Amino acid sequence: MDLANGALRQIVTRLPKIELHRHLEASFRLPTLIEIAIEHNIEMPEYTIEMLRPFVQMMPGEERSPQHFLAKFLTLRQFFCSPEIIRRVTREAIEDAAADNIKYMELRLTPRALSNILNCSFQSVMEWICAEVEAAQALHDIQVRLILSMNRHESVEIGQQVLEVALAFRDRGVVAVDLAGNEQEYSAKPFQDIFHRARVEGLGITIHAGEWAGAQNIRDAVETLYADRIGHGVRVIDDPRLIHWLAEHGTALEICPTSNVDSGVVADWHEHPLPRLYREGVTTTINTDDPLICNITLTDEIIRAIDEMDFTLDDIKRNILNAAQSAFLPPAERAALVSRFRQMLEFDT
Repeated sequence: MDLANGALRQIVTRLPKIELHRHLEASFRLPTLIEIAIEHNIEMPEYTIEMLRPFVQMMPGEERSPQHFLAKFLTLRQFFCSPEIIRRVTREAIEDAAADNIKYMELRLTPRALSNILNCSFQSVMEWICAEVEAAQALHDIQVRLILSMNRHESVEIGQQVLEVALAFRDRGVVAVDLAGNEQEYSAKPFQDIFHRARVEGLGITIHAGEWAGAQNIRDAVETLYADRIGHGVRVIDDPRLIHWLAEHGTALEICPTSNVDSGVVADWHEHPLPRLYREGVTTTINTDDPLICNITLTDEIIRAIDEMDFTLDDIKRNILNAAQSAFLPPAERAALVSRFRQMLEFDT
């Protein structure tokens, strides 16, 4: 797009946006982490942002690998050491999204991880988060829904508990369940009954698949776990027949380009499969995944897609509209969201 970078940033910043794949646990602000460390006596050589940054953010020259990336995630979880911190990070994540002109966001979290750190119930975690979501929505021009994640490497019993709390908090904004964790070493198949019940109960289903392992995991997600959407899904590029299937069935991919580069899933932006998948008719969406770890906003992601992937502004608008059409909302609410975004984006087709 032939615009000076400042002009492009202005255009993209003003663009109304949708985020479908963002983890609460990686949505801290760096100054907040410093304040938490001081208040809770978390030992650090010095309490400065630049000292902390390499432990929680991917740095220039750092090895791009799943191990390095996930190490940041695990470090961040240790900062959730009080109910007020969970509430604060939820509040600030929504404030930051609203400031980026995100109008609809599905924020995901892992109740098991947060409850373990505080030795509390899943229900307590959800009460704190839902209260902040409700309060933040009243203050900002943003609609927020929640997705609850379970992990492949944890027991099916824990997964069942996550489903139960998701169902219990449906009237507080929970719209879907997710399976995350180590897809290279752990199969999704033991969780089939849980996701079958989620489908019967009317919850949305999104599955992390085809990120660090192959296209077969994407096939398993849609065939075995009834996935409506796929988290990441970039390895579908290795299976042309599955690309065609996803395009034909409208199964959305929650693609997080910077995260994919930072975690070593793809070598660099120029090799990312997003443009090809989009142009082959797959329902693609653009997301941040872990804003702090990647030092990214959704505006930044979109600018990179334009600068590095030759996306046009119309391509970006189509991806935003794809996100609206793939939102985990009741049909009438989703139709209203799509209509609203068609109007805001001045999208006629």
